[in-house]
Order: sequence, then C-alpha cells, then structure tokens
Amino acid sequence: MQSWRQYRRFQATVKAQVERDRARAPGRRHGEDERPVPQSPMSSSEKDNGVDLEKGDSAESLPHGANPRDGDHNVGPDMMEDEEDTMQHNQRPFEEAERHSNNHDAEEEDDDEPFQHRPNLSRQTTQQSNRTDRTALGRALTGINIRHRTTKEGGSGDVFIVGYEGPGDLNDPHGWSYWTRIPCTFLIASIGCVVGIASAIDSSALPYAAREFGVAPVVESLATGLFLIGFGVGALFAGPISETVGRNPVYIVTLAVYMCFILGSALAPNIGAQLVLRFLAGLFGSTPLTCAGGSISDLWSPLERVFAFPVFANAAFTGPLLGPVMGGFIVQHLDWRWVEWITLIASGLVLILVFFFQPETYPPILLKWKAKHLRELTGDQRYRAEIEVRQEALTRRLLRALYRPILLTVREPIIILLALYLTVIYIVLFTFLDGYTYIFQDTYGLSEGLTGLCFLGIIVGLFGASALVPLMYKWAKEGLVKAREQGKEKLEPEFRLWFSMLGGSFAIPISLFWMGWTARPDISIWSPLAASVLFGYGILCVFITCYQYIIDSYEIYAASALASITLIRYVAAGSMVIVGIPFYENMGVPYTCTILGCLSCLLVPVPYLFYIYGPKIRSYSKYAVTTG
Repeated sequence: MQSWRQYRRFQATVKAQVERDRARAPGRRHGEDERPVPQSPMSSSEKDNGVDLEKGDSAESLPHGANPRDGDHNVGPDMMEDEEDTMQHNQRPFEEAERHSNNHDAEEEDDDEPFQHRPNLSRQTTQQSNRTDRTALGRALTGINIRHRTTKEGGSGDVFIVGYEGPGDLNDPHGWSYWTRIPCTFLIASIGCVVGIASAIDSSALPYAAREFGVAPVVESLATGLFLIGFGVGALFAGPISETVGRNPVYIVTLAVYMCFILGSALAPNIGAQLVLRFLAGLFGSTPLTCAGGSISDLWSPLERVFAFPVFANAAFTGPLLGPVMGGFIVQHLDWRWVEWITLIASGLVLILVFFFQPETYPPILLKWKAKHLRELTGDQRYRAEIEVRQEALTRRLLRALYRPILLTVREPIIILLALYLTVIYIVLFTFLDGYTYIFQDTYGLSEGLTGLCFLGIIVGLFGASALVPLMYKWAKEGLVKAREQGKEKLEPEFRLWFSMLGGSFAIPISLFWMGWTARPDISIWSPLAASVLFGYGILCVFITCYQYIIDSYEIYAASALASITLIRYVAAGSMVIVGIPFYENMGVPYTCTILGCLSCLLVPVPYLFYIYGPKIRSYSKYAVTTG
C-alpha cells in the first residue's frame, strides 16, 4: 500500500519537475543557456561534505550504470560481461562520471541524428522539431545523463539515464527526513525480530511436542534445526531477488508465505508434517537476513550506518533470545501449540505494518518508476533507469541474480574466511543456547518460564555492545579527516573491526569458561547470569563487525555476499542445535562449555589479523573495493 502511494507521488513530483525545467529546453536549444549536460545530483549530506562521508568517490557515488572499473580494464571479475553489468546495478546513482563530460560535444552532434536507427530505445518521431525539443528537454531536466547505448546493451544511439533531481529530491531515500527513515529502520528491525522469535520459540515446547508425537526430544529438536537450515537456504534467494524486483515485494510476499507455514506448523498432525512445515517456514522467513542490510544501506550513508546498523543487529539477536522467554511461559500456562499461534499473531502485526507503512527504498526501482513517468509525460522512450537499458526478460535477470552468491562464495577470499569464522561463532552460539535447560532448570531447579527469563542476561549484553556506537561514530569522523590528509577519500573497511577488537572477541571465551565452571548449586545463580551478559556483548560485537565489514568491502555486491555467508553459518547452526543436546547429556555443562570456550579461543585473533592483513586480502578479491 505504501509503495503504491509512493509510486503515485512520483508521478506528481516528476510532472512538477518537467513543468519547472521545460522552459529551459528552448533556451538551451537556441544557445541562450549553454550550461553543461546536467549531472545526477548529490544528496544533501554529500553536498555539504563534497563526497560521501565515508566512501568518497566509490562505486556508490558513481551514476547509476557507471562502472567503477571503467578506468582500469585490467581490474575486475573474470566473468561474463552481462553478469558484471548486472552486479553494478545494486547501488544508488549519484554524480555523473567525469568521462561523460569529455564526450559532451560529440553527444550533441549525435543527438541530431535521425531516430530511425534506434528502434530498441525510442518511439519513432516523424517531426524534426519534436525530436529537437525532446532532446533539449532531456538536457534541461536536472538529473538526466545522456549517453550512448553500447553494443553489449543490445542497441545503439542515445539513452537518457534518469537520476535524482537534486539535494531536495523527496524521492531519494538518503534525502528523507529522520522522521521518515527512523521508523523505516525500526520496521525492518521488527521483521528480523519476529522471524528470530519464530526460529527459537519452539525450543521451549520441545519436551511437550515430543511426548505428543511419541518421539525422543532429540528428534523434536529437528523442528528448530530445520528452521535454521531453511534460513540459510532461503537467503540464497531473498537477497538477489530483492536486487531485481525491489525490497518491499520480497518482504511482503515472503512474510505472507512464511506465515502460512507457521499456521501449518501449529496444526501439524504428526512429526513429519511439523518438520517439513518448519523447514519451509524458515526458507521464507530468511528475508531480513539478507535484505535488511541492503535496506539500511538504501536509507543511510556509510557514516550514518555506524549508528543505524546496530538497531537492526540488536533486533536480529533479540528475537532468538525472546523466543525462549516467551515460549517458557506459554508452555507453562497454555498448550505447546500456542508457541506457533503467538508467533503467527506477532508476524501478522508486523506484516500489516510493513504493508501499510514501509516505503520502497531500493534506488534502481525508484528510478525505474521515475523513468516510466517521464516516458508517459514526454512521449520520449529514451528516458530509462539504468536497469531498463538492457531490455530483457525478468526471468533472465532473476537467474543471473541467483547466480551471484554462488560465484562470490567460490571466488572471494574474504567471504570464504568470514564464512568460516561466523560458522564457528554460530556453532558456539546455538550449542550454548541449547544448554540453558541444563544450566538453569536442572542445576538451579527453575521452572520453564523462569529458565526462559534467564535469556534476558544475553539481551542486556547486546544492548551493552550498542553503548560503543557513540565512540565508533566519533572515531569514524576523526578517521575520515586523517584519511583525507593522506590523500584518501574514505575509511577502509577495517575500521569496522574495532567493535570486535574492543573486547568483543575476548568476551565470548571468557563468558563460556565463567558460566561452565560457576553454574553449580553451591554458587549463586547470579554468576552464570553475569557470564551471559558478557556473552551477549561479545556475540553482537562480532556480528556487527562481520556484517559491516562485508557491506563496506563489497558495496554493490553486499546483498549477494551476505547471502553467501548466511547459508553456510545457518546450515552449521541448525545441525548443532540437534547435536548440542547429546553433548550436554553425556558430558555435562562444565565440559561442554569448556570445549566451546576452547574453540572460541582459536577465533580471538581473527579480527586483529583482518585489521593487519585485510587490505592485502581484499586486493586478491576480485569484487571487493580497494582504498587509497
């Protein structure tokens, strides 16, 4: 609904722009207004600072469709040209590259050529005056970049690449007010939270569901494990599809389908049906894992993401921890199937809010809307968003998009290394969470409801990590000044590693040893609870570090890169949910936590090694950005 209203507003703003700029076209045509070809404007924040506060003249600051590797044809992926071009379309358009202005005179001459030779892009015009007027209008409209269509794009002749009008363009998400962007961010975070709740709430109902279905608890734990595996598999589709059709269609459609399978899980007649439905619910519930990072990037500049991204990160981790809290009291006072009904109700509320209030944020789709309105208003079919220049079927575009995560996973050293790192982290995380029943219920004799409340300690630790945000923001601004003094225009992605380097990587093993050897009846329950706070702090620091590092390293490829690491770590996490129960039963809490602590000790140096060798590793990664 909100996207539809947003689309209608585009029509009004585009019409106002055409009427406002139309008067310039005749003057331009007769030589009265010899201003240069209009360039795609900067957002208000960029205008004030000259370049993007953190990325400078990166791929994000290029016009939509300008290849950041045009200056060096020896740099770039060894891949099909059409695939490379498709991957360039993920970022928002900004200023026109200087190279286009060098060919300005030649382009003016070509604009007078007959349009009969441009059948793929323009509607045929029989009157020379109309053609000249339209070309003059195209040059007068702010944010329109005129360039030649290349052979590999399937045609020739001029095309009018549509960009944002200016710093005050109300259609540019980066230019929206805080009162618009903050609620949008919280809506995205709420999707991640409610899906996270669904992933873990079943764990509280495990013994009750096992008894009803006549299976062992370890078999019933598959309901949680398969949901997480579905998360990973679904991420391969959600992210790339959102880069093709937009964010909102993916959010709304996948949430609706996910709710259907949650409903099915609540009504499951046997263990087989429940496991299949839970897997499918996870498959369609994976949307926020890959799309949310892209949506936040659409809304906030790189420097602003220092404080915007932790909002989503907190919600993404709070959901799986709130699940057992809610589930513990639900199964204590209601039938175990109510864990699914409550999840369904919460998901429905979020879906309604998203449907009515969440606007579309993906810049290529927004500019596609604008180009469509310009074609209707002017009758000139040369107005195109960059993603429309290559005219091809939606199915072909989707197939190419789905190919990207696989390509990145097998070719990129950064993704391979961070995927392994996060896989081990998530094995530790979900095995640790499996033990709460053994740590607090068996050791301290707490009820299901009170055992669930013990997860609040980790949530407190999550918000403790967010306390680093003001410091990170201050350092980012100071670091940007120093980088510019050294001739650089942006901070290196390694800056994001400070979240983990400020105790985050140490906090995880310390908390595991602490909890494992103090969770005893003769020691106060507050000791393991304090350890859980430290664990929450460490986990969120690592999560923010890895996600932000990948987003900054891959920029236009970020959503596909996140899909790659999501698959690997959630498949591993889902498997450990099943394996974790026998670990605690056979080895006990102290030794299980000790093994997990030793495993996480091996990961402590990783952020520091990336901080030192990250630039060199990125130089071997074909798709990662380089700085300097």
